[in-house]
Amino acid sequence: MTSLQSRLLVSAIGVPLILVLILWAPLWALAAALMALAGIAAWELLNCVGAGKMGFLRNLSILGALYAVAEAYRNDPFYILALAVIVLLIFGYAVVRGGEVKFQHIAAALLAVFAIPYAFSAFLRLDAAGYHRGFLLLPLIFSFGSDTFAYFAGNALGRHKLAPRVSPHKTVEGAVGGLLGNALCGVVFALVMNTWFDHAISYEGIALLGLILSAVAQLGDLSFSLIKREFGVKDYGRIFLAHGGVLDRFDSVIFVAPTLALLVELL
Repeated sequence: MTSLQSRLLVSAIGVPLILVLILWAPLWALAAALMALAGIAAWELLNCVGAGKMGFLRNLSILGALYAVAEAYRNDPFYILALAVIVLLIFGYAVVRGGEVKFQHIAAALLAVFAIPYAFSAFLRLDAAGYHRGFLLLPLIFSFGSDTFAYFAGNALGRHKLAPRVSPHKTVEGAVGGLLGNALCGVVFALVMNTWFDHAISYEGIALLGLILSAVAQLGDLSFSLIKREFGVKDYGRIFLAHGGVLDRFDSVIFVAPTLALLVELL
């Protein structure tokens, strides 16, 4: 199977599945899918930094990621206590191993237990805020939209490197294309919601939101590329075939989703 064929296959299966999970499936099904993404992302990150063979640390990180997303769905009153125990176990394991566990392994475990599930559970927080389920598509629209427009703008117009030491193929022109394309995605989303679902979304406001979240999405993309480059990894995984792993495909979403949820809460 060629790279193009695998990408088309993943898109043909993935896009309808995402739409069903977000727009029509019971909330528990969406929560289960988010748990799976967080758990796989934790596994990928621990493997990337060289902790994949540290079974206790790897499994504890995966368990913590799963539990953190589940808590966002269930509102477990013992969540803080459970996380404190997980943190103590992470550092306790590092001490027992006597220097075998490096700081990069500890940092990856904490990132897997706290930041990654917090990002994926942002979809559940948006739902809990009472918004139409269609709004849960926004983190994906603003992440994949920015990436798509940046890719085509960069291919057509790219001349000036954006961050050559992190991602040699990304250009300033591509980044600008991502910004403008995301603003357009926001306007189209508002047009659909205002026309068919009786909302009153400000076109100017959502265009501005698209610009902001495009910058956030591109920072997320570059951040996870930075980690891969440091550890000499091409892709975090192969679960999405040519698209790579969860952290390859959802790197921007991990930054955009919590930022969007926070902005919605503040505004």
